[in-house]
Parts: sequence; structure tokens; C-alpha cells
Amino acid sequence: MRSDELRALQAPLKDRYGESPEAALVTLKAEGQLGENLACSVDTGRALVEAGLHPATGGSGTQACSGDMLLQALAACAGVTLQAVATAFGVAVRSGKVIAEGDLDFRGTLGVAKDCPVGFREIRMRFELDADAEDALLDKVVAVTERYCVVLQTLRSSPPVTVSRTDAPAG
Repeated sequence: MRSDELRALQAPLKDRYGESPEAALVTLKAEGQLGENLACSVDTGRALVEAGLHPATGGSGTQACSGDMLLQALAACAGVTLQAVATAFGVAVRSGKVIAEGDLDFRGTLGVAKDCPVGFREIRMRFELDADAEDALLDKVVAVTERYCVVLQTLRSSPPVTVSRTDAPAG
């Protein structure tokens, strides 16, 4: 896709959202079905992913780990965002990688150490890019990607999350 094609694709959306901000509010949804043997199946819309415990918490390693899925979502979002930003700036990226990695201390997850946090201690992301562009321009592409990557900004800003429970429908 060329930058003019991307602009033409997004221009009506930007106009609509500018005129009617409520039109830009979209609720995304993910649903997981509890399964046997400590598993939860999530329908991604493209495939069914069965998530289970990480081997460091007793899992077999044959199921997806939700921590890995979080990093995969970050890498996917950053990769798509980078390609859109590069396109908008007229930078042709021949190939590239987005590497997202994070450090977990499973003592927190398993309740071994109450002072140990549950969750990632640190997440690192880097881009390996093959493109004909000056370093300053590639740095700008990465900076703008960082600014507009939804998953990255969500992780950084920690929006309020509510948790509730209801009874499952009978049947």
C-alpha cells in the first residue's frame, strides 16, 4: 500500500470521528470457554486457541501461555502500526521483525513470595528493520509507532479494569 492509498482509506474515518466523536468508540470483545485440565479456549475470530498453564507453573507446554499471547498481541499491534506509519511517511520497509520479550518471576504467580509481584516485571520491544531510509527517519517511524500502538499504550497507561462474576445460563 502506498501512502496516498492509506490516506485515502483513513481520511473519511478521520473526518467522521472528528465530526462525531462517539462514532470512534468501539467495544472490542474476547471470550474464553473454560475447558478441562486447567485450560481456557479463546476464539480469535481466525482460530481457536487453547491456553493453559505455563510450564513454570505446572503446565505441559502444549497449550498457549497467556503471557506469551500478551507479548504476541504487543508484537502484532506494533508491527501493523509500524507498517502503517512507515507507509504514511513514504518509507519502504523491505522486511523486519518486532521482538517483544518480558520477564516474569513465577514466585508471585504461585504465591510462593507474597512480596513478589504477579505479572511482568519488565517488557522490552525492539524493531529489526531492513529499509532504505536515514536513521533519523527510521527513529521517527519507531517513535510515532510507539505513540500510536494501542497495545503498548494500553500497557503503559493501565486503564481501569473491572472484574465481576455472574451465574452461567442454565443448560
